[in-house]
Parts: sequence; structure tokens; C-alpha cells
Amino acid sequence: MKKYISAAIMATLALGAYADGNVEKNDTTGFKFTDVKLNKTTPVKDQNKSGTCWSFSGIGFFEDELLRVTGKEYDLSEMWIVRHCYADKADKYIRMDGTINFAQGGSVLDVPYVIERYGIVPEDAYKGLEYGEAKHDHGEIEPALKGLLSAVKERKGKKSTAWRKGFNGLLDAYLGEVPESFQYEGKTYTPQSFAKMLGLNMSDYVPVTSFTHHPFYTQFPVEVADNWLWATYHNVPLDEMKAIVDNALDKGYSIAWAADVSEPGFKWIDGFAVIPKKKTEADLSGTELSRWVKLSDKDREKEANEVKSPREEITVTQELRQEMFDTQETTDDHGMVIMGKAVDQNGTRYYKVKNSWDTNHKYGGFFYVSEPYFLAKTIDILVHRDAIPADIAKKMNLSKK
Repeated sequence: MKKYISAAIMATLALGAYADGNVEKNDTTGFKFTDVKLNKTTPVKDQNKSGTCWSFSGIGFFEDELLRVTGKEYDLSEMWIVRHCYADKADKYIRMDGTINFAQGGSVLDVPYVIERYGIVPEDAYKGLEYGEAKHDHGEIEPALKGLLSAVKERKGKKSTAWRKGFNGLLDAYLGEVPESFQYEGKTYTPQSFAKMLGLNMSDYVPVTSFTHHPFYTQFPVEVADNWLWATYHNVPLDEMKAIVDNALDKGYSIAWAADVSEPGFKWIDGFAVIPKKKTEADLSGTELSRWVKLSDKDREKEANEVKSPREEITVTQELRQEMFDTQETTDDHGMVIMGKAVDQNGTRYYKVKNSWDTNHKYGGFFYVSEPYFLAKTIDILVHRDAIPADIAKKMNLSKK
């Protein structure tokens, strides 16, 4: 996942407000959202011009877990995770002769991977901004790292013993040197002791997906380029994946969510994501039809996907979802956090989502995703094992704690 929106663009959008229990209204588009279930969540952050949504969503998810368990709000370092993933991804890239992806993107499972192996630090201990910018921008970092790796990959025969030191030198220069210890609230911690103090057990978190090209109730690595770890996900039927999300939200848990955000109905600026049925000639009559037939194919497609108010959405089946993934109509784009439920003025159900594209727009960094959009465009989710309904957990062969 590697989508981002420039803060300069987003700064031109209207400010949004967020508060527990608020009724959110979108008069511009005709959508009126009412929040019906909101779980505690930490503030929206800004990945800016970096393709590191996977780290922001993963860290945001675990911050929500800490808030749920301890009642305390932590601000953890996204770039600590990114730094270690760049380094480990580079090793794998060279070992695989450059046949795997090396880019800014990653998976939400990279976050527990790093926490287990390297610990974690608070944001103040590792901001990852050593290159003269106030906000994250990896447009220079990635090519610099990739350039070194390309040179190493192309070298015939034995590789040098210096390239890893050079690679880490670049990471030190751009993101900062890795601290061996740091101060937090008057105490000294190492990254490992800080992770232990937080008290989260990474084995408590279960990755879930839903596809038919692998058997249900087995585990498999989701076949997307940014799953460089080849991390495995539990495969369940579509209705059960939705049941997991609904049960989690009802019990006060957030969910890390990876999804396709390239659909015409993903209207981030307007604060919603829907997947409506397209208008066709059969839906039109009289002057509407005469105007429709005169439009160019491009304009007809644009109008067919135009959404200004709630309208009928597609019916998403397991087969349709699979077809969208197999034809790459559904792609691995972006990581976010689902933290609530809402309805529109017609009673249609939505999930409320925390994004990492700053707060200077419609709903202050949050938006609403329809259930059909979730069903069609989800790549995977990550959730605490206790949030999974018992009957589904049994079929997933999740051992009891």
C-alpha cells in the first residue's frame, strides 16, 4: 500500500469536525451521516508525501489498542517501523536477485514484525525527519536507496561486504540514527524494554482476508507486491469477515483495514466511499436519454459514476469480489483504521474510518465507507483475537488463550 495525498492539495479543502456522538452532515453532496458507534481512537496523523500508509495505519491501530487496554494515549513512531522495514526489505531484495518489490509500500503486518524483533519507540524518540522537511516526503529517499540496491544487484559474482553499511548510512542520513536508549516520562528505555512496558502481545492479533483461490479456514500469503514478508492471512468467507468487523466494533475494538481506494466512488474530498450501480440507458427517459446518447464515452462513464447523494449500490457476492481481485480491478492501495459505525439519512449502514492524510478537510481526517464498498474492496484486516466471534474463531482453528 502506498497511496498519499499532498498536504498542499488537502489544505484547500473545508475543515471538518469530529467529536464523539456528533452527527456529521455533508450538505454539499447531499449525504447526512449520523455516528451510531464510535470507539476511542488516537488523533489523525499525516503521512504527507510518503507511501507509508501501512505504517501509519498499523501504528494507529496499535495506539487504539493501547488506548482501549490502558486508557492512555500513546504517540508511537511510524518511521521507526519504516526504517527497519527498508533495511530488512533490502536484504531480501538482494537475496532474491531483485525479483521482489522494493518500494515505499508495505503491509500492516510489517508493524508487528518490527515490534517483535526490534521493539518500538515513541514519536519524540524517532521522528524520521533528518532531511530538512517538516513533513514526511520519501520522493528522494526511495530512489537513493533503490539506486544503491540496483548497483549491488547488478554486480556479477560475489557482492561486497560494504553495501549494507552504505545502505544504513543513507537511512541514518535521511531518517536518523537508531537510538539505543531514550527517555520517556522520566525513565530510560531501550526499544525492546519500551515495547515490553506497553504490554501488547503481537501474537494476539489475527490477520484476516476472504478469497476463493485458496481454501477457507486455511492461511496463505496474500499475493500483492507489497507483502514482501510473504506474511500469511486467515481466509474466511466474506460474510464472516464482515461479521468479525461488526463484532469487533460492537465490543470496542478498532480494525486495521487495507483496501483499494482507486474506485470512482471513493470520494475522499467529500468524505465518503461508495460503489454505486452505474446509470444505464434503461434508467433514463425522454430528455435525459436524448442528452445521454450525445455524450462522449468518457463523459458518459464520468456521469455514470457521479455520486452526489445516496443511491443504490451494487450487490457484492463472494464471486464478484474474487473476479475484481483476479482482474486487478481491486488493487492493494491504502491502509486505514476502521473505528466506528454510522448511517446516512436513509438508514444505510457505513463504517467510519480514520485516515492518515492530515486533518484539514471534510471530517477532520475521517470518512465514511459503505458496506458494499467494504465487501468489494477490502484486501485484508487485522484485529485482536478476542474480537472474533467464537464460532468463527473455532473454524479458524484459533487456539484459546
